[in-house]
Amino acid sequence: MHEAMFYERQEKGLRCRLCGHNCLISEGRTGICGARENRNGVLYSRVYGKLVAEHVDPIEKKPLFHVLSGSRSYSIATMGCNFRCLHCQNASISQIPKDLQGELPGTQRTPEEVVRMALDTGCQSISYTYVEPTIFFEFAYDCSVLAAARGLKNIFVSNGYMSREAAETLAPVLTAINIDIKAFSDDFYKKVCGARLQPVLDTVRTMRELGVWVEVTTLLIPGMNDSREELQNIASFLLETDKTIPWHVTAFYPSHRMLDVPPTPRSSLQLAHQIGRDSGLDFVYEGNIGAGGEDTLCPGCGSQLISRAGFSIGNKSLPLGKAVISLSGCTPFFPAVQCEWPFLCLANRPLLIRVSRMANTAAVKPSRTLK
Repeated sequence: MHEAMFYERQEKGLRCRLCGHNCLISEGRTGICGARENRNGVLYSRVYGKLVAEHVDPIEKKPLFHVLSGSRSYSIATMGCNFRCLHCQNASISQIPKDLQGELPGTQRTPEEVVRMALDTGCQSISYTYVEPTIFFEFAYDCSVLAAARGLKNIFVSNGYMSREAAETLAPVLTAINIDIKAFSDDFYKKVCGARLQPVLDTVRTMRELGVWVEVTTLLIPGMNDSREELQNIASFLLETDKTIPWHVTAFYPSHRMLDVPPTPRSSLQLAHQIGRDSGLDFVYEGNIGAGGEDTLCPGCGSQLISRAGFSIGNKSLPLGKAVISLSGCTPFFPAVQCEWPFLCLANRPLLIRVSRMANTAAVKPSRTLK
């Protein structure tokens, strides 16, 4: 097994500092995630390189709508999670049974193999996803360092429950992160996820401070986190943090231990969308509900910049070989590097890398290099 990062020895065991739980792990035991174990006074990762999922996904599936749009992302996961969400869609791999001792299942990979497969499959990024990637931090970090050196981007799809030390370590090699804000109440987090709200909010702020591109997702569960007041609180938090953070409000469907809860009606997504835009957020998207609500519109004039249907994208309304669209007053300007297709730029930060003419691919020529 691989020695873990972010822990300290204390009188009664090892204090894990990887995530917001700060587990005190006694000899022979694991933390809440089930992925880190105290063996003879050393904290080890039980999941280093043990992949249980490897797929090539559209980057829009993460969802990420403002980074490498139209490209593919090599997506990996090990077992384990530091949440216990009652509605988890990937419970078969995220929840490590407490009685599962010794070696955990998975195909053994090295960072070199993951990066090579990403390149061989034509992906422009590696996504650490499906379960909470923080729990396989050591492997994700090693892959990220190597990937960055080979010109690939790195993406976390996360519940945001990582420590500041972990975030600061990861940020230099992380391009973007999608963070779930599952609700805006501690009560929801405690009852539904087995966690707390504040560490999640802290991570959203920290990642933006560290220069990582952040998008946020909220899965709307009928009667649990979809009240007007709660949606307004989430929108207000995002506005205070950075009004350009895209907010994805997505539909819930019965799963895992929430089979008796009805699916999210479209009206709830529309309400959240309206609240977000009325609050001053630049980008709000409705997801997991079918067609509509996922186009990128200019926050200034409302013009359609990118159209989306499922994971497919297009921008037929934008002229080829013309000016970049500036969101500051909707004023066109020309970039230093001309390209076939325009790309979106806000405050001199590249938000949308130009899309190539080929379906589901993207050519990278931003006005300013992403990390």
